[in-house]
Amino acid sequence: MTRRGRVFGGGGVAGVAWQTGVLTGLAAGGADVRDADLVVGTSAGATVAAQLTGGAPLGELFARQVDPALQVPELAPLLDAGDRMALVLDAYDGAVDALDVRRRIGAMALAAPTVTEAERRAVIEARLPSHDWPRAGASGASALRIVAVDAATGVERVFGPASGVALVDAVAASCAVPGAWPPVTVDGRRYIDGGVRTAENADLATGCDRVLILQVVVVPGSTDLDDQIAALRARGARVRVVRPNGAAAAAIGPDVLDPSVREAAARAGHAQGVREAAALTGFWCADVPPS
Repeated sequence: MTRRGRVFGGGGVAGVAWQTGVLTGLAAGGADVRDADLVVGTSAGATVAAQLTGGAPLGELFARQVDPALQVPELAPLLDAGDRMALVLDAYDGAVDALDVRRRIGAMALAAPTVTEAERRAVIEARLPSHDWPRAGASGASALRIVAVDAATGVERVFGPASGVALVDAVAASCAVPGAWPPVTVDGRRYIDGGVRTAENADLATGCDRVLILQVVVVPGSTDLDDQIAALRARGARVRVVRPNGAAAAAIGPDVLDPSVREAAARAGHAQGVREAAALTGFWCADVPPS
């Protein structure tokens, strides 16, 4: 029996909107990809994964992105995008390896001026239609994995239903963008955005026969996702990646944390999903994938 995995990547509030639009458009086009055995969510993707497996209809999730009356009020970071990027780049200076980079970014996140944890948690709480981890088999997902990074050690932590951590806290930790939002306290430790490890963490879908990845942000020169896809394929998995097309990239714009782009990003994602549905139907829905 084919084991299917969905991977949702990071990309701020714009990424939440675009990915929600893509999923809704795919379903409208006849490629409903909600039936999965494993769901991996990182940062914005953690929000999408938790929303999707929480039982709310796709139409409702889409409406929460495109209807200003239903949109969740979002906070503004205390530091602007340029200052945040400068802090991240500083963390790379003198780092000896990838783990050291993560530790340095974690230290920066702990020191950066941000809103309070309680204020940020309230936003995440409002985003999620359900605050409970999905039951096995619920909403087509038997496993939900949400990725964050320990701010002190740089080591990733993968939260799931058996972790003993509240879903809201797991999602908030995964979405704790360094320099923008406060690291999240879980079990006495502070956690930052899972995208500090990699933006998609697609390697956590190892064991699936078919993997669909939604990649919001494409970083020039980065081979992280390419390497993970190669490893998945080496283990026999079929992998497809959906990235923002030209119209979607324009709608998302340069600042993925800008909540004003949600409607445009979601609508562009919907249109893209409808167009790509036919190509994904055989890949995802058929028991035997096309050659």
